[in-house]
Amino acid sequence: MRTLRLRSSGAGTTTPRVLRPLAAAAAAAAETKMAGRLAAFLKDAWAKEPVLVASFTIGGLAVILPIFSPFTKYATMINQATPYNYPVPLRDDGNMPDVPSHPQDPQGPSLEWLKKL
Repeated sequence: MRTLRLRSSGAGTTTPRVLRPLAAAAAAAAETKMAGRLAAFLKDAWAKEPVLVASFTIGGLAVILPIFSPFTKYATMINQATPYNYPVPLRDDGNMPDVPSHPQDPQGPSLEWLKKL
């Protein structure tokens, strides 16, 4: 009688199937001394504390990825065009050139680019 054998690609390994391409890439990058040390450290850390490695990876991505986000780009552009202080309505005596005649008079950079999105 024939028995079915389950294929195992990496008997005895603790690396999940999802991370095996990353482990292979880390092994390929181990050609240089520094990359080899880093790969060995990451492999050892993953073997000992996978939860910590995963949490530090997620935390690192959470710090780095917003820099590349279009939301961050547009939020920065809006904040640069928004004034820190807004004019207060005053009684005009005719000698106030820097105070607008009305609080809603346009001053500073325009936000027309935002309306065109």
